[in-house]
Amino acid sequence: MSVSRIAFIGLIAAFMTLGVIAAAHAFHSGGVAECEGCHSMHTPKTGGSYLLVGTDASSTCLTCHQNVSDTMPTGYHISTDDSKLTTGTPLQRTPGGDFAWVKKTFTYTYSGTTYSETGGGHNIVAQDFGYTVDSHNSTAPGGTFPSSQLSCVSCHDPHGQYRRLQDGTITKTGLPIKASGSYNGTSNEPTATEAVGVYRLLAGPGYTKGTVTFNGVPAAKVPSTYNQTEATNQVRVAYGVAKSGGHSTWGDWCGTCHGGMHSTGGSYVHPVDENLGSTIASNYNSYVKSGDMSGTQGSAFTSLVPFATNSSDYSSLASLANNNGSNLAGPSSTDQVTCISCHRAHASGFSHALRFDYGYEFMVKGGKYVGSDNPEVGTTGRGPLQSRGRTIADWQAAYYDRDASKFATYQRVLCNKCHAKD
Repeated sequence: MSVSRIAFIGLIAAFMTLGVIAAAHAFHSGGVAECEGCHSMHTPKTGGSYLLVGTDASSTCLTCHQNVSDTMPTGYHISTDDSKLTTGTPLQRTPGGDFAWVKKTFTYTYSGTTYSETGGGHNIVAQDFGYTVDSHNSTAPGGTFPSSQLSCVSCHDPHGQYRRLQDGTITKTGLPIKASGSYNGTSNEPTATEAVGVYRLLAGPGYTKGTVTFNGVPAAKVPSTYNQTEATNQVRVAYGVAKSGGHSTWGDWCGTCHGGMHSTGGSYVHPVDENLGSTIASNYNSYVKSGDMSGTQGSAFTSLVPFATNSSDYSSLASLANNNGSNLAGPSSTDQVTCISCHRAHASGFSHALRFDYGYEFMVKGGKYVGSDNPEVGTTGRGPLQSRGRTIADWQAAYYDRDASKFATYQRVLCNKCHAKD
């Protein structure tokens, strides 16, 4: 190896240690990445296959997407090292969540019986990082996909072959991929001679894993800095609605594995990929917090209850995506509710990867989150059922560091953002 290359690698390592790599998406750049980043050229890791640098696919992904040195939300990391979970909570604040919530156990005792629960999410199998098969669901809820096969590449194309052309068409061939396509800016839009990658390297039409085949890829745009505390400014992902040219809606895409959750003859419990309508849109825009319906559409958006903008125009979606509060416009009646309105894609601090808790009618009680150290909750009587083993700090972390003062003194669950029953 040349001296100049050694110096270059050292410089990159130094910047990564400092956490100041600006273009966190540069490794993939919307398509197939550097082969040696994921594969050993001659020998797979012991116990592994496909010449991967990890024992399995998800372990290979987490080789880059988790770092033991993290002390705060960091770039493209989507998992927190186990060493941080003993006395703390998962660190990452990506829109999709932090997988480590499925490993964070909360224990409480009520009426002489001790209970344990974790956050909720997708139990990816990553042997090298302590992620194991879901012990509660042998297959995807509402579907047939085996939990034992769930990995990062169940939902993401590891080689990033799907690309978006200038006319909006999604294809696997035709033009070279020049950039991510997930982020704002003209450089992340296709030209007549160059394509960009699809959102987050998601599985596209014809992508098959296990028992399922995807029929399209959904549309979205996100700011390039997306992993940050939301104590002050929230991150707005502009989820879109596209139904042609290789696209699918978000509900159809999630329904690839969870189809029974959408069928009227199965476990249909909530509308998905349907227009909000004037009443729900008005509720969303007016709702500020429990007891306060004084809001306006211009400032109504919350990342705890996002919606899909009824548009397939990526430039329009890019104008909505931000991390600084520059555009918090709420929905119109033709915008849509979809799976990601209530769930995070990876995991969260709440059951079923929900964006907010619904296990107790109050999120906030007496101006504080419903932790065991809140005097209005406490550790006796029904208190343990309300805090469920969590402290105020635990709840605040799950709400991406928002102070309880962002909500009402007695704030009820955020289903009310759309339904306004409180």
